[in-house]
Amino acid sequence: MPYASQTDMTKRFGEQDLILLTEREDSPQDVINTDVLEQAINDASAEIDGYLAGRYTLPLQVVPKVLQRLCCDIARYFLGTDNAPEHITERYQNAIKFLKAVGKGELSLGVADNGAKAQTSDTAIMQSAGSVFARDKSKGFI
Repeated sequence: MPYASQTDMTKRFGEQDLILLTEREDSPQDVINTDVLEQAINDASAEIDGYLAGRYTLPLQVVPKVLQRLCCDIARYFLGTDNAPEHITERYQNAIKFLKAVGKGELSLGVADNGAKAQTSDTAIMQSAGSVFARDKSKGFI
């Protein structure tokens, strides 16, 4: 199951950029080559699954927004071939670092191990031992 769509990619990178990145010899001019774009998205999703498979039951029932962003960044890197700009390479490397941390259990996606939305009970509770300086405890000093 892909974590992003052509619409997600277009919103993030723009139609003109995707037209240039997906252009091939046999593709029509001035339109996004959907076959090339879908292949990049599927490849990116498969790479993400490789990092998540040891920690989560796939496919995920709820796809976190962070995976959508990471999928777009990885797919964009795959479309750039060998001459990807430095910022695209950096976004790809950051995505892989994040996925490695999730795979190790250092970070969480916010979903349960079975892929459903995780229920959280980690609310903060404040407790106090009482005030140190109070009129009733001062014994005439205040």
